[in-house]
Amino acid sequence: MEVVAYTEQECIDGAKTAVECGCDYLIGTIFSDSVNEYCKANNIKYMPYVGKIEERPSVLSGNINDMISEANEYLKKGVYGFNLLGYRYTGDAFELNKRFVNGVDAPVCLAGSVNSFQRLDEVKEVSPWSFTIGSAYFDNKFGTDFAEQIDRVVEYINKD
Repeated sequence: MEVVAYTEQECIDGAKTAVECGCDYLIGTIFSDSVNEYCKANNIKYMPYVGKIEERPSVLSGNINDMISEANEYLKKGVYGFNLLGYRYTGDAFELNKRFVNGVDAPVCLAGSVNSFQRLDEVKEVSPWSFTIGSAYFDNKFGTDFAEQIDRVVEYINKD
């Protein structure tokens, strides 16, 4: 379950909902030790954001090296991986995605604004553990209905 939350209380509430729903993963949320410990105690794999996240839709800012360092500190605390808002980054998104995926020894989910076949090509090149598509489906970026769009994206990702 992805939770877009910026306060510790909202993040804890999201983690509790993930437990109630029987989720295996909690992706998103601003990192906090309390959410991390709650997830570990409830056998949920925690994948928080890194960098500075603000606004809605979310915007990511920060220095790439600092985000990699931040991720490595969270790994020492036992997080499973990371939800990287790569295409919501205020800098060079492709550079961030590539350097982060290659520089962090953990699963990385690219989330946020994967909304074109060009970006799918970049996702394929970077090869993260996973990625999400959300509003692009509502905006019909990959076709005219949900089922068609999902099929098109899966076929596109799996070719070559």
